[in-house]
Amino acid sequence: MKNITGKNLKKWREKLGYSQEKIAEYLGIARENVSFFETGEREIPVSHLEKIAYLYGIEPETLFNEDETYQEAELSFAFRNAEELSKESLENIARFQKIVRNYLIMEKKLG
Repeated sequence: MKNITGKNLKKWREKLGYSQEKIAEYLGIARENVSFFETGEREIPVSHLEKIAYLYGIEPETLFNEDETYQEAELSFAFRNAEELSKESLENIARFQKIVRNYLIMEKKLG
């Protein structure tokens, strides 16, 4: 499972244009740890997994999924941004993405 998650972490990060350094800064960890997560050498803590998923505008479960069709569908909702955003901006984007996702889930259940 670590290898699938690691591959997905790297794939999403690269598709959205983030560097390992930027993700490390956002998570408050060393860049090397991001590399270890992506290669499957270390298991990523759930708290980091959730923060990354919400930054990317996806459900955390997406990072466990091997289905390419599912991954591509999720990518259409993902926020693409510039590498030069500050940590605070990344946190705001992640909060906003989480609110939007929760709203869409509520709409689907209610409507």
